[in-house]
Amino acid sequence: MKTTVKGASRFETDANRYAAYLESPEGRLRAELAFANLQEFLPAPPGSNTVRALDIGGGTGAASVPLARLGIHVTLLDSSPAMLNAAEQTVVEAGVRDHVTLQQGDAAQLAELFEKRSFDLVLCHNVLEYLEEPAAVLRGAARLLRNSSAVLSVLARNQAGEVLKAALKAGDLSAAEANLSAEWGQESLYGGKVRLFKPEALEAMLGKASLSIAARRGVRVIADYLPAQISLMADYERIFALERMLGGRPEFIGVARYLQLLARYERHQLEVDG
Repeated sequence: MKTTVKGASRFETDANRYAAYLESPEGRLRAELAFANLQEFLPAPPGSNTVRALDIGGGTGAASVPLARLGIHVTLLDSSPAMLNAAEQTVVEAGVRDHVTLQQGDAAQLAELFEKRSFDLVLCHNVLEYLEEPAAVLRGAARLLRNSSAVLSVLARNQAGEVLKAALKAGDLSAAEANLSAEWGQESLYGGKVRLFKPEALEAMLGKASLSIAARRGVRVIADYLPAQISLMADYERIFALERMLGGRPEFIGVARYLQLLARYERHQLEVDG
């Protein structure tokens, strides 16, 4: 699923587990909320050409398929053959195989894999938390944006979300206290550590990559902290609608489980880089 990962073997052999997660209410909310946020900022087609998107660490195709259904041509990049095999099945079943290119490769090698200014849209969703050098990958992603209208969408795990989940869901005050300063959290699906991000640190990384923030969104603002009597499955549509309202409000973004930042390359930097 992801690329350049500590303990990357967790993604190499069991794509089915990740695909099953994406069918769960939690997985659906993460993917569908991120896509709904992204739709507000999709770039217009360049001239008469099709919008071209790159889905870094695209896994089984959860983000690529909705984009392809809009007529966007998506290159799904992943280091895992198992994930790419699952993505092949996903895009075929969705009827969008002609709009998706599957490519094996590592996020750390974007400069070698793709020409500069190749894409109108680049997705980096739930990838940075697994990378050795997330800032370097953001710089590599930035150089692929075609122009100042092109968009980079980043989705990453929020440190504050780990604090609240430990306190409110698990009732573990010691874990909540520890997570206040933790740089790493525990990933529950496959096991192993995941990097945690503070909003200001993530924004600083984007700034150093010559990217300016177009929008900030919270993803799963309340869903991870709901009491047991509320069913994520039975009340999915209602929760989704509430999440959409809360996710765009500054006072709630900071407590979301995930941060989504939409950024564009700074125009003056495009002129400098050519």
